[in-house]
Amino acid sequence: MANNRVKEIRESLLMSKAELARKAGVSPLTVDRIEKGAPCRVATRRKIILALGVDLANKEDVFPE
Repeated sequence: MANNRVKEIRESLLMSKAELARKAGVSPLTVDRIEKGAPCRVATRRKIILALGVDLANKEDVFPE
């Protein structure tokens, strides 16, 4: 089980993994791994959060600690 809500939020926005990857400037494989709960760098988390249209102040909505 993933320890984040990336997939849930992405699907609610009707966004494909490829589209999120392009907006975030990361590879689709990276998006896939993050959605499956793999760890990632803080910089990558920041890119994903912003690409999902979430304010960085609300990062816990995407990546609960």
